[in-house]
Amino acid sequence: MNVPDAERVWRPGRPVPVAAILRQQRRGGGDPTHRLDVEGRHWRASRTPEGPVTLAVAAQDGAGDVHAQAWGPGAAWALDQLPALLGDLDDWSDFEPRHPVLAEARRRHPHLRLGRTDRVLEAIVPAIIEQKVTGQEAFAGFRALVRRHGVPAPGPGAGLRLMVQPDAATLRAIPSWEWLALHIDPARSRAVVTAARHADALERIVGVTGSESDRRMRSLPGVGVWTSAEVRQRALGDPDAVSFGDYHVAKDVGWALEGEPFDDARLASYLQPWRGQRGRVPFLVAAAGLYRPRRGPRMSPRGHLTTRDQIA
Repeated sequence: MNVPDAERVWRPGRPVPVAAILRQQRRGGGDPTHRLDVEGRHWRASRTPEGPVTLAVAAQDGAGDVHAQAWGPGAAWALDQLPALLGDLDDWSDFEPRHPVLAEARRRHPHLRLGRTDRVLEAIVPAIIEQKVTGQEAFAGFRALVRRHGVPAPGPGAGLRLMVQPDAATLRAIPSWEWLALHIDPARSRAVVTAARHADALERIVGVTGSESDRRMRSLPGVGVWTSAEVRQRALGDPDAVSFGDYHVAKDVGWALEGEPFDDARLASYLQPWRGQRGRVPFLVAAAGLYRPRRGPRMSPRGHLTTRDQIA
């Protein structure tokens, strides 16, 4: 019997859409660090400052309680951090929708919030892997990295085939040929290794707010505007983080709110009235499922290996 190392009953005093908030942290349907079991519990494997953890979170019950269990050295830390993970630090009180589409999206999703993991390296590794490739390629590369170089999650997580992302030392030690075998090209693998070399400094960003967190993130080679925003959204719950440079975000926001796709420059100008909370606009557009019609052909996955590399 897998007796948890720690348990917590959290009474937030408000509705908490556990599934929708935790889904913000998942990298594709096959993410080996996340699982949903037949009983509707959400499982998450993570590497906390105290060590690996398997966290199981049930949907909010009729009394308004959220029940969570944790296994591993990081159990106490993960349960202490649970409210932040489920959006308790995300304050929407100053957000003005300013557009009927956004107002309706907020009305339909009044309890949806930005969660935060407070784990920067865990957010930056998949974000770098997702740079300039299709989602299919990115998710496959991340899955392969975690499966080959991560560790089984503590307690019952291992039985669910949950894996914890590799730590910084492991990432630094992966040879170049192995990155290619994972279908992660040299530019992205170098950026991941660089991030791993600065892991301690990255984790200190958790205590930094505003533009300074963005500046520190982007001081690393291989980390640009898009990657910084993706990390700040997930690790820090930053409501102002916008994924400029994304293939879809500007186009989808423009189509949803003004009936025509935007480019990044127009999106940046359009979002100025929401300065400080700009990320809430694409967040609500996505929550409402407002994606422009995809009329063109899908992007094809790229091959990172040459014929010679494939044969070898």
